[in-house]
Amino acid sequence: MALAARATIGATRWTNERTMTSRGRARASDRRARGAVVASGKIDFTDAGCFELPYAPVAEALLPEGPWKVVEGGVCAAKGFKVAGYKAGLRAKGTRADCALIVADEDATCAGIFTTNIMCAAPVTYCKKQLAGKPTARALLINAGQANAATGDQGAADAQATAEELSKSLGVAEEDILLMSTGVIGKRIKLDKLMPAIPILSANVESSTAAANAAATAICTTDLVRKTVAIEVQIGGKTVCIGGMAKGSGMIHPNMATMLGVVTCDADVTPEVWRNITSRAGAASFNQISVDGDTSTNDSLVCFASGKAGNAKITSVDSAEGKLLEQALTAVCRGLAKAIAWDGEGATCLIECNVSGAADDEDARVIARSVVCSSLAKAAIFGHDPNWGRLACAAGYAAPVKNRFDQNDLKLSLGPHQLMDKGQPLDFDAVAASRYLKEV
Repeated sequence: MALAARATIGATRWTNERTMTSRGRARASDRRARGAVVASGKIDFTDAGCFELPYAPVAEALLPEGPWKVVEGGVCAAKGFKVAGYKAGLRAKGTRADCALIVADEDATCAGIFTTNIMCAAPVTYCKKQLAGKPTARALLINAGQANAATGDQGAADAQATAEELSKSLGVAEEDILLMSTGVIGKRIKLDKLMPAIPILSANVESSTAAANAAATAICTTDLVRKTVAIEVQIGGKTVCIGGMAKGSGMIHPNMATMLGVVTCDADVTPEVWRNITSRAGAASFNQISVDGDTSTNDSLVCFASGKAGNAKITSVDSAEGKLLEQALTAVCRGLAKAIAWDGEGATCLIECNVSGAADDEDARVIARSVVCSSLAKAAIFGHDPNWGRLACAAGYAAPVKNRFDQNDLKLSLGPHQLMDKGQPLDFDAVAASRYLKEV
């Protein structure tokens, strides 16, 4: 069957490199580090020197519309979760916090998707092993500064040691522990800094927006904004909350991006359904973004479901409740994924490519990825040049697709400007199209 393709390219531009929002603007550059722990041993999650970072406008501009509403709380919005962030001293410089902990009150249904890079990091290998062994987890420890990737046997031992320490600090079984790391590849975790921080994190987890924002800041590396959002949706007559946080800015490419993502949800759902919809949500979001063409060693998305919302257990992905839960989870993942591309290192424009009329979703995704990953297409859009031939070219060499489209079926638009229909070029206002790329 020939593809009746319609590719619509949208662009959102900003200026001043990636300084895209003044909300919560960080002023730590002219402050001395004050330390996030007061004398009582309690972490001050309002400490701007450690935890302040501008927000990505996930809720305001990047979250897809749907039958949900935005709420406060980030990864603490869902019932049954507590978090903390802390400055252990893992970063080479600066005052920002560098480790975070997410804890479920009870066993939470858990699903994860991870990098396809052969050189996957020790925490990725550890998580994959853990999740293969059981469908639930209790805690996730994240460190920034060292990726613990390409670190050999010692890196694996370091990951194991941190899991053992967290298990002891929380009083939960080691098989209930998950790990994430981000930072410089080839560098082992600074265990002399992280190990003493684990009991402090464990003692300070709480369910609050401040703690959620602190954790979202702590996991960032080259990010200039923190990426967090939460929504609520009515499922089966009950209010279900889904919250997420992510980091990523450079080394961004499908399968997956250089990113860490954590989603918490309080829906009651079977492990099989949760893992199925997590996989599909990741494919429709984080696996569709690209900045620089590099696939990282540490990419991880972990999604928890506590079952605390009180809804009837969702046992089928094809039920009305299962479909709505998947839509909501996908929306959160898409909002966070767009925020990663929006914050891309050196980026000044966010490009969104929508493909319709393909044989199936996967063919559409392959074509869309081909367009957004095209260096020539990016160059044209950066230069405000409505050179639509580069877009058509990138769609044409997209592979692998199960059903290659007939060029006589191609319809192409750049925002409101239609450029091609049924494979035939159309007259259009090039000046107006260029202005669209410059101003939108």
